[in-house]
Amino acid sequence: MNTRRSYHRASEGERREELIAATLDCIAEAGIEGATVRQIAARAGVTPGLIRHYFMTKDQMLQAAYRQLMNGITQTTTAAAQGHDPRTRLRQFIVANVTPPVTDSRTLSLWAAFISHIPLDPAFAAIHRESYLAFLGELEKLLSDFFEDRKRTVSAAECRSYAIALNGLIDGLWLEGTLAPDMFEDNEIAGTAIVSVEALLRLPPGDLSLA
Repeated sequence: MNTRRSYHRASEGERREELIAATLDCIAEAGIEGATVRQIAARAGVTPGLIRHYFMTKDQMLQAAYRQLMNGITQTTTAAAQGHDPRTRLRQFIVANVTPPVTDSRTLSLWAAFISHIPLDPAFAAIHRESYLAFLGELEKLLSDFFEDRKRTVSAAECRSYAIALNGLIDGLWLEGTLAPDMFEDNEIAGTAIVSVEALLRLPPGDLSLA
């Protein structure tokens, strides 16, 4: 099967995005070591030499791909929590993090490929820190708005602590739901997430119910 992307005259920004997309495709299929510059170029429909116009090294291309992957997850979950009251925004944000398209086997493959680089490469560690803080900031804002709407006084330190705990909870359920989706009923992971968040935030049972 021909996996080359169709050629079109792209702008600088578009061409860079196409190269990042091709990088993610190759990593999802072959892992970081298997995703060679030659393979990425073929997938993007360009020459290896053109890649160097946008990325001086393969590491730079991998870093851009990792940043786009993580930013994309945050953007997807944040977009799901727009235009509603604080309670609904918080609930939808949580549900978006543990349901498709975020719970996706390709996303898991990419995450697993990149995560091993974080302890070894300061650039990857910096991207991880950047994406983690962005996600945590979104969650803290949702929690702050939620508590304010309930007229419940929660300090900034408490809100941060709740956000860190919720992030850990979400990560665990995301991993379970992505690794073995066939083990769970429809909405079981999402329902478990909501019940767990209610308990963690000391809310009455059913307060964030999916119903």
